Order: sequence, then structure tokens, then C-alpha cells
Amino acid sequence: MTVLDPVPERRIAGPRGGTIRLRALEAPDLRRVVVLEQRLFGRGAWTYGMLAEELGGPGRWYVAAEPEPLDAAGPQEIVGYAGLWFDGDVTQIMTIGVDPAAQHQGVGTLLLDALVERSRVLRASAVLLEVAVTNDAALAMYAKHGFEQMGLRRRYYQPGNVDAYTMRLELRETPGPVGAEAVE
Repeated sequence: MTVLDPVPERRIAGPRGGTIRLRALEAPDLRRVVVLEQRLFGRGAWTYGMLAEELGGPGRWYVAAEPEPLDAAGPQEIVGYAGLWFDGDVTQIMTIGVDPAAQHQGVGTLLLDALVERSRVLRASAVLLEVAVTNDAALAMYAKHGFEQMGLRRRYYQPGNVDAYTMRLELRETPGPVGAEAVE
């Protein structure tokens, strides 16, 4: 699995009548991701080096949310990013970040749906994540998607000593035919 593996073709309505589409997160995007990390996570933000290492790590899959406005041409600055790690059994959501100016517009859900879909493609048994106990918007989004709280990691996010909930989404395979239907 690499960052170049296919990204599902998904779009949502974007600003000024355009759309926001998913695409693979690429190395040239990392400067923008660093800016977003700093806005979103302050002193706990990942550095450029950490992001580059993560993007190229084994079992990683990262996506970007890019606006496609009707009144502009060419690539636009991404407004969100997300990634996961697959260990052969479960996937771990490593990060989801959405530009504050694009929050509450469906971008986080678009990214989360892509990560869960990718987890299903990989036949992961579950999706795991950690989320700050203070991040009410993310907690609500994860609960809406069926994630359940498993536990608490005290002082997980540093340097602020913020606790994190561990959460899990079980991925049940779609039931197939049984009995006589299975042999037809």
C-alpha cells in the first residue's frame, strides 16, 4: 500500500458554486499541511520532517481535500488532509485536519468516509483512532459514523497534557448468501 494507491472519486459542494474533491496527498502539499497543522494543533503540530516520514511510511495512505472553484483555474491550496496506517489487521487513523475556514462544510466527513472506505478495501477488521477529549466536533463526527469509545489515554497529546479517547469502528463484512443460496 502506498500513497499512490487509488483515491475514491468523491466530491462535495464547495465554495462559490464549485466542489471539493479528494486526491492523493503528495510531497508538494506538505508545506500547506504544516501551516494547517500549526493552525489546528499549535505546539503539538507535526513538523515537516515528521509529515514527510509519515507520508512515505510503509502501510500509509493519505488523501487531500482540494477545492475546485468555478472562478479559478489550476491547483488550489488544499483545505483538508487525512491519513491512515494499516498493520495487516486494523487501520489506525493517523490524522484528520480541516482548515478552520472550511470546517462544518462536510470536508471532515468526506475525509473520514474515504479512510473508512479504504479500510474496507484493505479488509481491515476495525478502524482505530485517538481524539482529544476537548474536540467536541470530532467526537460528534466519529460517534455519528459509529465509532465507540474504548478507553482514555491520559496526557496523550503533548506538550499540552491533553487526554485522548481511544475509539474503534468495527468493520463487519457484508453478509453473503447462506444455505442453498451459497451454492447456486
